Amino acid sequence: MSDPATPAVVTTPAPESPWFEPRILIPLALLTLYLVWGSTYLGIIIALESYPPFLLAGVRFICAGVVLYGFLRWRGHAPPTRLQWRNAAITGVLLLGFGNGLVCFAEERVSSGIAAVAVSSMPLFAASFGAMYGQWPTRREMVGLLVGFAGVIVLNLGSGLSGETIGAIALLTAAMCWAFGSVWSKRQDMPSGPMNTAAQMLCASVALLGVGFATGEELPSDPTLRATLALAYLAVFGSILAFSAYLYVLRHARPAVATSYAYVNPPVAVLLGVVLLGETVGPFDLAGMAIILVGVAVITLARQKKGAPPGSAPRVS
Repeated sequence: MSDPATPAVVTTPAPESPWFEPRILIPLALLTLYLVWGSTYLGIIIALESYPPFLLAGVRFICAGVVLYGFLRWRGHAPPTRLQWRNAAITGVLLLGFGNGLVCFAEERVSSGIAAVAVSSMPLFAASFGAMYGQWPTRREMVGLLVGFAGVIVLNLGSGLSGETIGAIALLTAAMCWAFGSVWSKRQDMPSGPMNTAAQMLCASVALLGVGFATGEELPSDPTLRATLALAYLAVFGSILAFSAYLYVLRHARPAVATSYAYVNPPVAVLLGVVLLGETVGPFDLAGMAIILVGVAVITLARQKKGAPPGSAPRVS
């Protein structure tokens, strides 16, 4: 107990810098999401010049996971419990193992822009999987589902996917796994905050490296400089920086704003692929992209109207 004769000292916290206010950081974080997550598909294409797909994803996530987990533990974050590790392992394998691993596999066969467009169908699958837990689509959501799946069919008719059946199957499987993992994880005991991301990346990296080595993939002995720089870009900017920006926007803005990157990433990926890699996009590809985005927008707007959280937004692209 303090001495009553001693006057109490009232400390006033230092005023927060205006540069750290949400009105400044939210637009910066959104710009980061739009550009970085839109460019990761291009980064994968470049990294695949030297690194095989599953080892590429495995190395990316083990590097990012170790750095992020070590930083969080250094800052005093509690480690996940045994149950949380199990749930993070299942979710990480679904989202990052199947989700990102199959995207890397498919991008050996299709353009980066078409891969981004195909993966943007993920919220359509998430709305379908929600019915497994009693969350039946509303009438508007059903319209969005039908429109979105029509877009997937049109996209499959285009030049980007029509000649690559394996690539098309891989991309749609990736979208389905990411969607199911997102829906399933919402009902599980997961690690808190960014520790959830670190745990998922660590668990997924083990699965991805195991698949890579088991299927005969080998790490390159003499990778090109730009492929290695692309891998570093994916790990640092795509996995750590962009996801941190996503968490900030999700915490300080409406979910509809936080998930708006889902509409911006495909056009960004298509534009970067055309400008920097000379990729081509046909009329069916453009039509499929437009139809898919319309379907996703209808579903998301319907959910926002009834106040349900989106829950189907990808965490790391």
